[in-house]
Amino acid sequence: MHPEARQPESGPCPSCGMILEAEAVYEEEGNSELAEMTRRFWSCAVVSVPVLFLGMAEIMPPFFFAIPMSRTVCVWLQFLMATPVIFWGGWPFARRAWVSVVNRGAGMFAPVSLGVGAAWLFSVAAMLFPELFPDAWRTDGGGVPVYFESAAVIVTLVLLGQVLEMRARARTRDALRSLLALAPEAAYRLGGDGDGEEVPLARVAVGDRLRVRPGERVPVDGTVLSGNSAVEESAVTGERSPVGKGEGDPVAGGTLNGDGGFVMRADRVGRDTLVARIVRMASEARRGRAPVQRTAALAAAWFVPAVVLAAVATLAVWSWLGPEPRLLHGLVSAVAVLVIACPCALGLAAPMALTVGTGRGAVAGVWVKEAGALELLAKVDTLVVDKTGTITEGTPHLVSVVALPGHEEDALLGLAASLGRQSGHPLSRALVRGARQRGLTLSDAADFRAVAGKGVVGEVDGHAVVVGSRLLFEEHGIDGGELYRRAETQRRDGCTVTFIGVDGRPAGMLGVADPVKRSSYDAVEELRGQGLRIVILTGDHHATARAVAHHLGIEEVEADASPEEKVAAVRRLRESGAKVAMAGDGVHDAPVLATAHVGIALSTGAEVAFESAGITLLRGDLRALARARRLSRETLSNVRQNIALAVAFNVLGVPIAAGVLYPVSGLLLNPMVAAALMTLGSLSVIANPLRLRRRML
Repeated sequence: MHPEARQPESGPCPSCGMILEAEAVYEEEGNSELAEMTRRFWSCAVVSVPVLFLGMAEIMPPFFFAIPMSRTVCVWLQFLMATPVIFWGGWPFARRAWVSVVNRGAGMFAPVSLGVGAAWLFSVAAMLFPELFPDAWRTDGGGVPVYFESAAVIVTLVLLGQVLEMRARARTRDALRSLLALAPEAAYRLGGDGDGEEVPLARVAVGDRLRVRPGERVPVDGTVLSGNSAVEESAVTGERSPVGKGEGDPVAGGTLNGDGGFVMRADRVGRDTLVARIVRMASEARRGRAPVQRTAALAAAWFVPAVVLAAVATLAVWSWLGPEPRLLHGLVSAVAVLVIACPCALGLAAPMALTVGTGRGAVAGVWVKEAGALELLAKVDTLVVDKTGTITEGTPHLVSVVALPGHEEDALLGLAASLGRQSGHPLSRALVRGARQRGLTLSDAADFRAVAGKGVVGEVDGHAVVVGSRLLFEEHGIDGGELYRRAETQRRDGCTVTFIGVDGRPAGMLGVADPVKRSSYDAVEELRGQGLRIVILTGDHHATARAVAHHLGIEEVEADASPEEKVAAVRRLRESGAKVAMAGDGVHDAPVLATAHVGIALSTGAEVAFESAGITLLRGDLRALARARRLSRETLSNVRQNIALAVAFNVLGVPIAAGVLYPVSGLLLNPMVAAALMTLGSLSVIANPLRLRRRML
């Protein structure tokens, strides 16, 4: 399957013949391709069984085949029943083979079509013109062997393999589509007067106020306006522990409300909701190609011409050195080589494992945007993590206000919070919450400007206010003096210190604490147990960052880093030979997420971070990262197992089909048996990835 292939309807890839993955799972009402292939399989199976019995009549005991008939009648019956199977049942494969050859792809159906076509043409010639064949080719009954039953059974077995493959893919799509079914059919919308009514979900618009009652599912993505409850988010995050929700907290559509009730504002509806985006991204990831998948596809592209050459060589060697009837033995062996060496299993090896893996991840709260990211995560040896919101709670709290002589604490906090409420930074939000808890009235700010990684500046109540780091003070020519020294004490306790300057002079500082998530301790231990080197990379002060690192037992810390310095730090790690994953959740993390081998965004963060990341963790803590890495390692292991199985079937099957065992055992593989072995190889690489769906992450 080529991810660049696009067509309006379902069907095969024009380059290789494999079934294309749908771009949008939520648009699929049914699987017409699967229904059509299933209908062809059962129709062909019903006809192929009697063809098989007729074809084996000469060697079966009389009590198995008691209906007397001449050999000529038997052969013609085989022809009449097998031909529709070959041309109608095998038409999808012949068409895909032709299209792939025209597109210079030589897909996996080319050798099967060649083998079936050769068997049918030989059999027709033997039926119509038996006198043209030498006596050495004739059986004990005097007739020339025909292979209608082999050709018909081959087509039926290939159809069976396709049906099983499409069913396996459909199960993964159904698992994703089941997420969409979590959203209720209706929502309780409130009017301006407080009265409400049940409305269909399709009529809910952004900005609507919705009431979510106890035990109901949240209808759309939004923000809690009033009320409190605990929401079970396992449907999208994989975590079953209920999460407390109160005013200002985000809620996701499809999650299950507990015993409380709340009023929410609709922020995203329809295809913009989190669940819809999960399904859409997972669908795109299934179409994408990981590096190992591209390698397998390249091998399959070379494999088809090699198989044809092997079949030609088999025919030539048998015709030259084989026992009589040489040409007949050579033809049978060549057809067996073409059939058994069909690279169906090799073509399915990587796509099936990645399809099941990405689907399993979506259900477990690991949103894989790019299939390649899932493979690369398994190879990562260095994990770089942001501090705020990744290791820590991401909801800092104001713990101290220090005012220099000539300033009052509440007045300074009011200035900083008035400026900070125009910023979405977690530290600014902490200042605003702290000011409101003290009952302060905030003012409007003018000339507001956010300086990336440093702070904010603007004018409040006629004063020029600077709120941020020491670097921001230095840019504005403010000398913090004693403030800098006093800040070190708070930083050693794990506080983040923000300086305030008013009218070009230092005025005070604010201490904000962001507690380490309880889950971070266990997650860091597990990640370290997986052999990962862990580095904290943050824009926070080095003393604060080192205090957090000390709590977690992390030795490597890079702090006071601007967005540009974060990018440079990750580049240095890459240049040193490390395979780097970067985990973060902030708007300023987007560039560094894109710089790492694998960017990992936490769902508590900014939208732009999601777009820059190959993997998004819908549970905003490092335990989800450990879960994602387990998934990636198990998926990559499954891909390698599948490729090994596919190669083993072909490496062992082709020589046997070519007849290498004939001189010592007299064994010559019937094309029909070759088809059964080929189907068994395909079934093995379909069944193996399905184990991932049952793994606990």
